[in-house]
Amino acid sequence: MSEAIVQVLRKSRIKKGDTVIVISGRERGKSGKVLSVDRVAGRIVVEKVNIIKRHTKPNQQVKQGGILEREAPLNIAKVMLSCPVTQKPTRIGIRTLDDGRRVRFSKKSNETVE
Repeated sequence: MSEAIVQVLRKSRIKKGDTVIVISGRERGKSGKVLSVDRVAGRIVVEKVNIIKRHTKPNQQVKQGGILEREAPLNIAKVMLSCPVTQKPTRIGIRTLDDGRRVRFSKKSNETVE
């Protein structure tokens, strides 16, 4: 993977625990909490979005086999952070406060995102 691509992927401002909205694909319009972020691969796992069925055999860890449903990763470009005020997709900016802390803010409502 080239250095330029890795640099762009590392720059993502979405973090674990954020509420995001899917903006493209078959899951468009759904929202959920971010469970994990893989910046190098550019993938993100969102709660109750992109559900797949996994057929598993019984083994030492899983006594009961069967069909398990779990979330599959999405491309990070397919989601946008949910604005804390309007609950609509928004871009994210970085602002430096007077005490030197850097915080993320919603470009739509200009509110700080925690």
